[in-house]
Amino acid sequence: MSKISAAITAVGAYVPDYVLTNDILATMVDTNDEWITTRTGIKERRILKEEGKGTSFLAIKAAQDLLEKKQLDPKELDMVIVATATPDMPVASTAVYTASQIGATNAFAFDLTAACSSFLYGMSTAASYIESGRYKKVLLIGADKMSSIIDYTDRATCIIFGDGGGAVLFEPNEEGMGLQDEYLRSDGVGREYLKIDAGGSILPTSQETLDNKQHTVFQDGKTVFKFAVSNMADVSDKIMKRNNLSGDDVNFLIAHQANKRIIDATAKRMELDEDKVLINIHKYGNTTSATLPLLMSDYENKLKKGDNIIFAAFGGGFTWGSIYLKWAYNSN
Repeated sequence: MSKISAAITAVGAYVPDYVLTNDILATMVDTNDEWITTRTGIKERRILKEEGKGTSFLAIKAAQDLLEKKQLDPKELDMVIVATATPDMPVASTAVYTASQIGATNAFAFDLTAACSSFLYGMSTAASYIESGRYKKVLLIGADKMSSIIDYTDRATCIIFGDGGGAVLFEPNEEGMGLQDEYLRSDGVGREYLKIDAGGSILPTSQETLDNKQHTVFQDGKTVFKFAVSNMADVSDKIMKRNNLSGDDVNFLIAHQANKRIIDATAKRMELDEDKVLINIHKYGNTTSATLPLLMSDYENKLKKGDNIIFAAFGGGFTWGSIYLKWAYNSN
C-alpha cells in the first residue's frame, strides 16, 4: 500500500471591496506613497467596512469560493480549521461558526492561533490529520480582519495591514504529492516586540486600557524586521538542504507577505530567480493568516502538478517556519 501524503486539491479566496490606498493613508497619518512603497512594497490593502461583520465573514466567503470551484458538498468535510489572529469573539470558536454557516454539518472545527504563522502551522496540522488515515477532507482557512485591531493614528502599523481570507482543501494522495517536509519554530523572546497589551487574562479590558489604546497592535518594527529576515531565510534554506533541493529545483517560493524586503532576503538566501517568488503584498498588504492562501489563489493558474513549492512565514510570539510541498494538480 502506498504511503498516504496530504495534498492541497483546491483553493479559494475572498477580499473585501474597499481599497485603502497609500494616498488615502497619507490623509490620515504623516506618510506618503513613496515612503510606504520603498519600505514595505505595499501600494494598497483591502478593508472590511461593513458593520457587524468579522473574521468569520471573510472565512465563510473564502470557503464558499473553494466549495463552488471544487463542486464539493460541504457535508463531505471532516474538519474545518480557521487559522486567525482576530477571532470573532474571545471564547466562541470562529471555526465552529464558519463550519455551520457553510453547511459542514459532519465536520468538527477549531481555531488555530500563531500570529502570522497561523496558516503555516495549520498546514502542518491539517496534513497530520490526513496522514493519520482517519480523515479524508480537511478544510483549512486563513482569515483575518486586521483593521479591527489597528490604530489608524499609528503610522508604524496602519500602513502594513489589510483584511482578507483564503482557504485550501487537504486530501489524501498516494502519488507522492503534497506535504513533504516541515521545519517549524517558535521563541517566546518575541512576546514583547509584537503584541496587543490588553484584552487578555493578564490585562483585562478596563476604561484605563481603552483610554491608553492598549487594544491595538504594537510593533517594534526594527526588532521584528531583524528577527524575520534572519529566521525566515534560515528555515527556508534549512528545509531545502534537508531535502537536497537547489534553487533550480524549487519552482516557487510562497512566503508570508509582511514586507517586500524580507521576502527578497529569503529568496536571495535560497538563490531563487525573481520569477519564482510569488508576490501580492502590493495589492493586499499583510493579511496575517490569509497571506499564504491568497497567494495560492492569485497564482493558482501558474502552479503545475509536481511543482516543488517552499512555504515560509514569520509571526509574533515569535513563530516561524518553512514547509516543502509538491503541488498536486493542474488548474483548468
